[in-house]
Amino acid sequence: MISQPASVFIIVFTVINIVACLWLMWWTARTRNPSSAEGAATTGHVWDGDLEELNNPLPRWWLGLFILTVFFGAAYLAFFPGLGNFAGTSKWSSVRAYQEQVQQQRDKFEARVAKLKDRSLNELAVNTDAMETARNLFGANCAGCHGSDARGAKGFPNLTDRDWLWGNQEDRLLETIAQGRHGMMPALGSVLGETGVNEVASYVVSLSGNKAPADWVNAGQNRFQTLCVGCHGMDAKGNQMLGAPNLTDNVWLHGGDFDSVRATITNGRDNQMPAHRDLLGDTKVKLLAAYVLSISQDRDYHAAAH
Repeated sequence: MISQPASVFIIVFTVINIVACLWLMWWTARTRNPSSAEGAATTGHVWDGDLEELNNPLPRWWLGLFILTVFFGAAYLAFFPGLGNFAGTSKWSSVRAYQEQVQQQRDKFEARVAKLKDRSLNELAVNTDAMETARNLFGANCAGCHGSDARGAKGFPNLTDRDWLWGNQEDRLLETIAQGRHGMMPALGSVLGETGVNEVASYVVSLSGNKAPADWVNAGQNRFQTLCVGCHGMDAKGNQMLGAPNLTDNVWLHGGDFDSVRATITNGRDNQMPAHRDLLGDTKVKLLAAYVLSISQDRDYHAAAH
């Protein structure tokens, strides 16, 4: 929808152009008065002394095609949108047409995979035909973030290992893809100060076996138990209900070196996994969840994640 003044301008400008085209064709179709001795109408341009440019009207058949084109354009503008905010008598909309086509394709897909809808994720994960379809869905909708091999990148989880931020149970996988996830790590730099951040970062990197100054580790443990256990737990193994990662397994979403961990604690992190149910529908979401399960090293989705 455009503003009313702009809509009026488009309508007036378009109508004037149509009328001008009709007038121009009428004017050029008039019979010319002879302006030369031979009795042919000319433009008055002469070259080489005797070479004149004739000024004959358009052939009738050619003129007729032009007129038909103008009337076709006018009929189109009356039937379809094109004159500012006037929607046309057909009320056609490119957005609605797109939505209808998407729904038609979704209905065809649902009919083709209807027999798979009631199967569990474990059953779908070993179904060759289902996983071939799911692989294509993953490539079209998920590879942009997680990579074509699903191994992720910095800030995007690896889906092939055994580390699960939000859990690998069937309902949790479906929920993650259908509704999306929003994981947030608050910035603690202003709370801890530079020294406190260094101490907590040292303790965190030590949890996965990396070396850090012992005095910073000890001090950081006390600070961790004050500020961080609410999300990551007393044992620092995380909380899948909150999407809080396990800090003891050496699997890092934003990097596990001291500088990366320090940056995470100081500035926080804000990750968004978009919801896909409205875009794909329930059946495609289920196939994607089964595909994620099929490529994971941890096939037992009822087991607790690390």
